[in-house]
Amino acid sequence: QLQLVESGGGLVQPGGSLRLSCTASGFILDNYLIGWFRQAPGKEREGVSCISSGVVSTYSADSVKGRFTISRDNAGDTVYLQMNSLKPEDTAVYYCAAASFTTARHMCQNYEVDYWGQGTQVTVSS
Repeated sequence: QLQLVESGGGLVQPGGSLRLSCTASGFILDNYLIGWFRQAPGKEREGVSCISSGVVSTYSADSVKGRFTISRDNAGDTVYLQMNSLKPEDTAVYYCAAASFTTARHMCQNYEVDYWGQGTQVTVSS
């Protein structure tokens, strides 16, 4: 059974940092493009950051550029989203997603996703 699992969410004060992790079971994460998406209450799901297999390219939404960084670990079995300088508007459920046969930009912008994780809550509040 193919499954993506997110971890690392929680409550953080504005200006703080969190690191989200995405791991997979049932398939090799390094063979897929991986993306982080988020959805806040009453808003559409947004592609935050996506990374190609082999780390050829990455894409980040304008709203998080310079603050969020997507990366893969050397073993290729975990993808991270390092989130710095967090703002209240970053509050959302964050989802890990996997895709193939697309690009990092298209995956994030057009929601070209094959598999979704269950999500992890990130709350930025004082």
